[in-house]
Amino acid sequence: MSLLLREFCVYLMFENLQEKLQRAFKNLRGQGTLTPENIQEAMKEIRMALLEADVNFKVVKELIDHIQEKAVGQEVMTALSPAQQVVKIVHDELVEILGRDTAKLRFGTPPTVVLMAGLQGSGKTTTTGKLAAWLKKGGHRPMLVSVDVYRPAARQQLKVVADAIKANIYEGKVEQADTPTVERLAKEARKEAMNTGCDVLIVDTAGRLHIDDDLMSEMQSLKKLLNPQEILFVADAMTGQDAVRSADDFHKKLSITGVVLTKMDGDARGGAALSIRNVTGQPIKFIGIGEKYDALEPFHPDRIVGRILGMGDVMTLIEHAQEKIDSKKAEEFAKKALAGDGFSLEDFRDQLRQVKKLGSLQSIIKMLPSIGPFSGMQKAADKVDDSQLARVEAIINSMTQKERLHHEIINGSRRKRIARGSGTTVQEVNQLLRQYAQMRKMFKDMGKASFGRKLAGMKFPGI
Repeated sequence: MSLLLREFCVYLMFENLQEKLQRAFKNLRGQGTLTPENIQEAMKEIRMALLEADVNFKVVKELIDHIQEKAVGQEVMTALSPAQQVVKIVHDELVEILGRDTAKLRFGTPPTVVLMAGLQGSGKTTTTGKLAAWLKKGGHRPMLVSVDVYRPAARQQLKVVADAIKANIYEGKVEQADTPTVERLAKEARKEAMNTGCDVLIVDTAGRLHIDDDLMSEMQSLKKLLNPQEILFVADAMTGQDAVRSADDFHKKLSITGVVLTKMDGDARGGAALSIRNVTGQPIKFIGIGEKYDALEPFHPDRIVGRILGMGDVMTLIEHAQEKIDSKKAEEFAKKALAGDGFSLEDFRDQLRQVKKLGSLQSIIKMLPSIGPFSGMQKAADKVDDSQLARVEAIINSMTQKERLHHEIINGSRRKRIARGSGTTVQEVNQLLRQYAQMRKMFKDMGKASFGRKLAGMKFPGI
């Protein structure tokens, strides 16, 4: 799953909440001031939207109280309408609930020990691998160890994960015929990490179907033995408030340092994310979206709130573009596109391939604000058919290099040949050539002031 597609999944998680909040804000448009009367209905809708999103009741009450306190009787800023003022207040309060700053992993004297806690089925072992992959990407050298001595397949499962991401793993001493104890495995793994230069030791602990005294006693022993810098509770976001209650129970017994929410791509409500920090007092540090080992992202509260309120997440879009797109090729294309002669179909195909690295067109559009110059694109996002991009590339691939460089030579007979070679119709070839000509003209005419407006009105194949 591509990075932007994963971000789109996060958007989907909050989509219902976003729609309901937008409806509440809409009722305030056209009002000159914020009064108890014109904000009461909006607060009612915001309350219902949050409760339906499975946000903890106490969290909802606290949030609504704070919004009302700040909104009622407050003078509207000159630059903001009453609706925009409430959006700003809600934005600030949601960011406060989620944690104003991105919570980072804490590192100590190597090896830093990260203890992974959680119930069985929460995705703990997979998340252990994802975290190791994320650390490797950041220049660290992690070692994994499973101390689950109860399930025969548990340690083998982590071995499969470690092999897939090419990470170091401690499996125990070969000459030991007996089943090692939890404490012995943990101590040996830490020693092995030190001896082999691994700077982070991630300990995958045993899970249970429910919280019991034996589980907590074992976790407390491991904490005392290893003195971990991080105790991360792995919670299944799809279990909603059950995840919040479990996190709270673990925190009371272990003093967890952070939470990793898994299966965020399957939760359409997002209540766990909006409740867990408020209830436990501990930050969400990572979110897991998708099954692949690179599907782990640091949790950015301000960006999540921006998506909830329809403000988009342009910062993440830019970061992912910088990571995935060849900046030299992009710069060369921009110079050609804005020059008098424009860009060729070959250049256009190269840019299509660059865009495909970012994910689906729909995911890219969803990262843009749903207000302002991009609102037209947001409305069209659900109609985007990414298979059309593949058809466009197939059409260009069926052209000769001369045709790609000099589109004006593509006459009727050439169009028929291109359609046959790409498995498309002459009409689709004609449509691509028309849109290509329109884009060339748009880039030539484009000025900074009109860019957003023209981009919002652009037509892509299949839209």
